[in-house]
Amino acid sequence: MTDHTAAGHDDHHDAPPTSFAERWLFTTNHKDIGTLYLIFSLVMFFVGGSMALVIRAELFQPGLQFVDPQFFNSMTTVHALLMVFGAVMPAFVGLANWLIPMMVGAPDMALPRMNNWSFWILPFAFSMLIMTLFLPGGAPAGGWTLYPPLVMQTGDAFPFMVFAIHLMGASSIMGSINVIVTIMNMRAPGMTLMKMPLFVWTWLITAYLLIAVMPVLAGAVTMLLTDRYFGTSFFNAAGGGDPVLFQHIFWFFGHPEVYIMILPAFGVVSQIIPTFSRKPLFGYSSMVYATASIAFLSFIVWAHHMFTTGMPIAGQLFFMLATMLIAIPTAVKIFNWLATMWKGELTFETPMLFSVAFVLLFTIGGFSGLMLAIAPADYQYHDTYFVVAHFHYVLVPGAIFSLIAAAYYWLPKWTGYMYNEALGKWHFWLSLIGVNVLFFPQHFLGLAGMPRRIPDYPTQFADFNAVSSVGAFIFGFSQLLFVAAIWSSVKGKDKATDQVWDGAKGLEWTLPSPAPYHSFSEPPKID
Repeated sequence: MTDHTAAGHDDHHDAPPTSFAERWLFTTNHKDIGTLYLIFSLVMFFVGGSMALVIRAELFQPGLQFVDPQFFNSMTTVHALLMVFGAVMPAFVGLANWLIPMMVGAPDMALPRMNNWSFWILPFAFSMLIMTLFLPGGAPAGGWTLYPPLVMQTGDAFPFMVFAIHLMGASSIMGSINVIVTIMNMRAPGMTLMKMPLFVWTWLITAYLLIAVMPVLAGAVTMLLTDRYFGTSFFNAAGGGDPVLFQHIFWFFGHPEVYIMILPAFGVVSQIIPTFSRKPLFGYSSMVYATASIAFLSFIVWAHHMFTTGMPIAGQLFFMLATMLIAIPTAVKIFNWLATMWKGELTFETPMLFSVAFVLLFTIGGFSGLMLAIAPADYQYHDTYFVVAHFHYVLVPGAIFSLIAAAYYWLPKWTGYMYNEALGKWHFWLSLIGVNVLFFPQHFLGLAGMPRRIPDYPTQFADFNAVSSVGAFIFGFSQLLFVAAIWSSVKGKDKATDQVWDGAKGLEWTLPSPAPYHSFSEPPKID
């Protein structure tokens, strides 16, 4: 059998697929695989979101209304794992598949068969993960952090969850290898590293982060598994182990992981804001260095999640200061986005609206993160709803808003048709109102002392919880408008022109495939 993969793609590209199975199951085409990732992540977004609505319905008023407390906490665990590994990360991998080859001038991803494999692992992994909710004993009720000994107090679901996490990790590592090899080896002539679009840069750095930390998570959950079934005592104090050791291992993975979910978002926003400001991005090289700085610092801040574990004062001081240091490169990014918009010819189409909301609301999440970095204050905030509000402000109006912005921005390129702009704007405003009504009151709940991961609470927390739950249903149901807007583009009437966003002056990758203009070539002439 001859090797057809040497040129970075195989004979599937030469002959059109003959059947549905050949087109979608066996595809090695980066665009088809990108589409599969994006559709899968959208489905997981709705599955995980429906779990969030069950959680918020239960918390609408004090008392136990709808679900058993064990099921409530199991669902919290599965909701978190689904949203992190099933919705946000595959969506960014889908964007990487679609866009990176076109942005660097490559014919496809470097390893197309592995690309197919890394996607098709995911449906099996998440089927097993969701199945844990319905197995005897229920899913582990330890939250996405899976802390022992709490996570050990579960039934048959535990090994299913561990195996599902291993599969997700394998998929992420393969996807990352593919991204790195494509970017490093398949750039068009003249496309130097410092001429790459920022989305490509953020993904290159993210891919290295993923390869570094996913094996750490795999090791942590494997040690949990051997503690449970093979008599080891890594985290069992009775056998000489230490449950706090698990926290160190988990958060050495977990803190870079939260940057894995936000760095590609920075890349997306850095593509969109210049287009609708009609200006090149302000401070390109400083953005690249800031991204690399954030990635480096993410490895030396893990124990800021552990201030309440009895850490020495010197350790608390180091992790507090290192965490505050991350605010500097992050602030550079926010300044550069604002400077890009300053005196630009701004228009506010849907992608720009979501991007501007991203900058504002991500900043709120960043400030509450700085509050949590203050070790003595963290004793008060730790494991309260303040932490829930903080990371949801980073991940929902942060990562998810950027993904939505990316979808609206590149949909005309992907489908050849414009989406319904009115639907997009309705979707934006309802999402913006819903997300703030949902998460802002949770800061107050946390400051008042309401602990996270509880199905019942005293009456003094009732009012803010009711407001928060109303916001959850506004935000949740407004996402149906997103599906409608996508459908309006897929089944579109209005053809996208060569220059999709009016007056973009060739700054962006809105030109039709397969021959994008690169930053080293002449931009197209605009009449």
